[in-house]
Parts: sequence; structure tokens; C-alpha cells
Amino acid sequence: MLTTFVLAAIIGAFPPAAPDRRPVPILMYHVIAAPPAGARYPGLYVRPAEFAGEMQWLARNGYRAVTLERAWNAWHGLGRLPRRPVVLTFDDGYRSDFTNALPILRRLRWPGVLNLEVANTRPVWGTRPGEVEALVDAHWEIDAHTLTHPDLTRLSLAAVWRQVDGSRLAIRREFHVPVEFFAYPSGRFDREVEKLVRRAGFDAATTTVEGLARPSGDPYALDRVRVSGGVGVLGLAATLRALHA
Repeated sequence: MLTTFVLAAIIGAFPPAAPDRRPVPILMYHVIAAPPAGARYPGLYVRPAEFAGEMQWLARNGYRAVTLERAWNAWHGLGRLPRRPVVLTFDDGYRSDFTNALPILRRLRWPGVLNLEVANTRPVWGTRPGEVEALVDAHWEIDAHTLTHPDLTRLSLAAVWRQVDGSRLAIRREFHVPVEFFAYPSGRFDREVEKLVRRAGFDAATTTVEGLARPSGDPYALDRVRVSGGVGVLGLAATLRALHA
């Protein structure tokens, strides 16, 4: 065990970095696959070739994917960010995160962030436990997205607590990861929901509000950038350029 003197010497030798207060784009994806015929929400589906093209454009233009934890730490002087950081989030937990997104990001040596609805580890179309473990092994971050994806603003406070705190505990127990961030299902939250997310011990939470995530704003209402099917490279490039302007 290190003595207090040794710990103080280590901390003194490596003082905290100055906080990096730059805003960061957090991209929001759902299914990385072609939409099936009659899909209720076809915009949630981004074809693998389209996704690969978007990732290649990001890489060519100097972007580097980081986890939300790394961005959060840099904002608080606990690390550094690349010149053009971007966070890649995948909501709900579809099997395509493992079968299609993972191989594309692995070639770039980039991590993703899985916002996991715990119930989606059971269906065959969801990310099964072994597949979530493979994402963890590939340095993906696993964050909470409730147990069953309800509209949290329409539940009792006790039911919200079960969904928020319960999802964090379930993911920690199953996958042995920290789970420091939360994503509101369908972006639905209010002041009471936000209070319970804070009480559950999450550092921050992401919304579906369009914009860059900023360290100066409400940490429990971080903006994201939705990437829908058909947006493609040109649409993504135009959106990011407008947000950075």
C-alpha cells in the first residue's frame, strides 16, 4: 500500500491539467442496419455502408472518437481531448451495434458508447450479454437507458427511481462497468426526473436536444446530434459545420 507521503509526491509530480472547456458533438445513432419493410420509424436505421462513410468522413476531417467519460474528465481537468473530439452514442441496445457498428469502429480503433436499455439484452435482435461484454472488451462505454424505455415523465417518482437506479445497478452487476452516465428514453425528462438521475449518482445525462454538449451548461441535460438514416456524409458534415460556426 502506498504511503500518504508517496501519494502526495505522485500527485505533485503530475498536477491536474487545465480543464478543456471545448464543446463536444455527441452523435446519436440507433440501428446500424437497413430498415425492414414497413419499419415504424425508418429514420432510426442507418445502413452500414452509410455509417461507414460517415465514420470515414469524420476521420478524414480530423475527428477522433472518445467516450463520454473521457470528455467529462477533460472538462474537469482530469485528462486531455484530441483536436476534434466526437462521442458516438448508440441508443437502446440493438444487435447491430455488435454486428455492424463494432467492426467499423474497430478498424478506426475508436470506442462507442452504448446507452443500454436493460430489457434489450434478452431478445435475439438485442445486444445479448456476451455481445455487450465484447463491446466492453473493445473499450466501449456502457451507460444506462432505463430498464424498459418508458416515458419517465409519465411515471410515479417511485417507478422512475426503479428505472433509473435499477438500470445502473443491473448493468454494474452484469457487466462490472462504472455506468456514470444516463440517457433519457426518447429524450423525455423534467425537473423531478433530473433530480432522481442526480440522486442515483450519475455524473451527467444526455438528451435528444440538438446541439453541442457544453461543459458550461446543465450536466444533466447534455445536447446531442441525431444522425438519421439518409442523412449521409453531406448532411452530417453540414450539421457539424453549422454547430461549430
